[in-house]
Amino acid sequence: MTLTTNILLTLGSVCSLFLAIYWVVGLLQIRASLGQLPTARDGLALAAANPPAASVCVVVPAHNEEAVIATLIRSLRAQEYPNLRVVLALDRCTDDTVEIARREIADDARFTIVHVRGCPKRWAGKVNAVWRGVFRSGALDADLLLFADADTIFDPGCVRASVALLEDRKLDLLSLVSTLTHDRWFELLAQPAAGLELLRQYPLLKSNRENDRRPFANGQFMLFRKSTYVAIQGHPLVHAEILEDLAFALNVDRLRYRPGVLLADGMLTCRMYHSWPEFKKGWMRIFSEAASRKPDRLRVSAWSLRGILTALPTAAMLTLAGGMTLAPERLWPWLGQVATILSGVALAVWLVAMVTIVRLGKGPAWTALATPIGGWLVGGIMLRAARNLERGRPTEWGNKQYTRDAR
Repeated sequence: MTLTTNILLTLGSVCSLFLAIYWVVGLLQIRASLGQLPTARDGLALAAANPPAASVCVVVPAHNEEAVIATLIRSLRAQEYPNLRVVLALDRCTDDTVEIARREIADDARFTIVHVRGCPKRWAGKVNAVWRGVFRSGALDADLLLFADADTIFDPGCVRASVALLEDRKLDLLSLVSTLTHDRWFELLAQPAAGLELLRQYPLLKSNRENDRRPFANGQFMLFRKSTYVAIQGHPLVHAEILEDLAFALNVDRLRYRPGVLLADGMLTCRMYHSWPEFKKGWMRIFSEAASRKPDRLRVSAWSLRGILTALPTAAMLTLAGGMTLAPERLWPWLGQVATILSGVALAVWLVAMVTIVRLGKGPAWTALATPIGGWLVGGIMLRAARNLERGRPTEWGNKQYTRDAR
């Protein structure tokens, strides 16, 4: 029993050491990202120094969005940007989205409603709605095209700051990683882990570097130069994609244009999902497409996430408890002290990293303690996504089903 205890405590110390090293490196990467990359909020100063003058057309697809469309429209009406148009592509709505949109728009001539009555078989619903909104509204008369989701809320300076950043960084596509809401249990527990995993796969520094870029974009906010959008053939290029934002980023980079992605820093907020079932379904879609529909890749990512966010911190906690409570005579010389120090340092580094990540997303600091739970839950979502791909289960999204073959 004494030998087993010593071996377990040694293994726990090794896990603690790995945990400390991993998150020291992680904190250094976060610091480098924050030091080298601006956020959308930094664009306000750029816009004040050199006010952008380009015309912008915002195109928003909306399918049965009665719960959020009013807030979106109010935030767009409040934009501090003079040369702005908004196109709402209302896609096969069967609820009160249309009536609410008309009421909120009132007599604001900057807004146009395009009714989308159907969707071609080979098109993804959202992509079709956006494209119809573009070519039926005269949106291509604008210098810049901004594609946003109906569940987003714009800070009054969001468009102004984003255009200034696009010009300052000489980008052809600027995407923002929106600040997510944090007032439902799954947003508090699982959402930070899901966002962390996505940014682990697509680190901001790699997504923004000049060479050997790992392109990434967030469909909740994509600001294109019109010339670039036309040159790459616009939404017809990605007509069948259910993760069209990532497909756009890859193609913009492939065709030697410049994509960039930055943190919104509260300038754009979003409630992605309203319930736990929606959350699971939505993130299964995201992770499946981000993994190129490869079940093995999903499994590796799932267990890596569970290891990093759940297993290692748990092992460090148990090691700390064992090092502090076991009688010295039951341990190998100095093992108790080494285990206590290593696990204590590792947990401190881990907690600092988790609080930093949560606060960057504007979430409450206490949720950092729940990341082991979140990591396990999100890992389960990824494993289920892998099983669904292998069993040929269709992806449900936006009132359509899509058969996505495993690769």
